[in-house]
Amino acid sequence: METTNTNQTIKQVFNLMKYAFVIVPIVAGADKFTNILTHWDQYINPTLAKVLPFSTSVFMMIVGVIEIIAGIIVFKKPEIGGYIVAAWLTAIALSLLVNFNYVDVAVRDLVMALSAFSMARLSKVVA
Repeated sequence: METTNTNQTIKQVFNLMKYAFVIVPIVAGADKFTNILTHWDQYINPTLAKVLPFSTSVFMMIVGVIEIIAGIIVFKKPEIGGYIVAAWLTAIALSLLVNFNYVDVAVRDLVMALSAFSMARLSKVVA
């Protein structure tokens, strides 16, 4: 009986994390086109912004498409998508930390990356 409860709890935790990492990247990615939640250009490392061959708005739209695709991959293949989201969030956090800008956002993204990594790992025992 205890094993059944433990398995149900693990499955519930996994599903909660899975749907969070489906919804959040898709919503954040879509918002790169509207800037309703925030003005995303402000988070671009100024050094990177200087070397972009296009505007920061176009860059953020490309980022948005990548985030939407990542959310879809988490939905279809959480064991792969979790690692993609974890790597993506880690890259974002590192880019913010380079200039020591938005440290609070960088720390949040690193915690989310750990969560996405954990979800990917859990997918192996839930499946």
